[in-house]
Amino acid sequence: MNKSLLLALPLLAAAPILAQSGAPQLPGVVDPSRVAAGTYAVDNHHAQIRWTVNHFGFNDYFGIFGQPTGSLTIDPAKPNDAQVSITIPVTELATSHGDLTKHMMTADFLDAAKYPTATFVSTKVEAKGNKAKITGNLTLNGVTKPVVLDTTFSGAGNNPFNKKATVGFHATAVIKRSEFGISYAVPMISDDVTLDISVAFEKAS
Repeated sequence: MNKSLLLALPLLAAAPILAQSGAPQLPGVVDPSRVAAGTYAVDNHHAQIRWTVNHFGFNDYFGIFGQPTGSLTIDPAKPNDAQVSITIPVTELATSHGDLTKHMMTADFLDAAKYPTATFVSTKVEAKGNKAKITGNLTLNGVTKPVVLDTTFSGAGNNPFNKKATVGFHATAVIKRSEFGISYAVPMISDDVTLDISVAFEKAS
């Protein structure tokens, strides 16, 4: 028998089963009814905070902070009572160039030796459907300022590996870095910094 035909036989046999089962379903679904009330911890293996600035008016460049920690307390019946706290390890910055990363760690920018973390602590939540405006205090470079996160609920369900109930959110904000004492090369490097935040939380209690 032709070798190619032998290899194809298992696939042919499985075809009816695959057709019946359809496409695999994602564990996370945008369905608020799947959110269990309680306290959640940041899934710091997959959460990321990206910043973007404009360089000399030529192009944008960006970096990513990984391995944040923190918690979310939420009751889907009372979304405006939700509380979130995030700690961002400034020293975990990743960029596309080693020299840029090193420069970002200096006192010109993040002064990571003196301020190794940044934090965000919510003070108010205004939820509407699957979106919310989360107001909170951002502490960066030793300076605390109010920031509003435009937030979208992106999914809830059980993590297929550790079986933990998980909820995910995407948020954006724009801050002025000079307000946090980071004025190096403004306006050649833009004062406005766009934050793009993607975080999953796993149920802790």
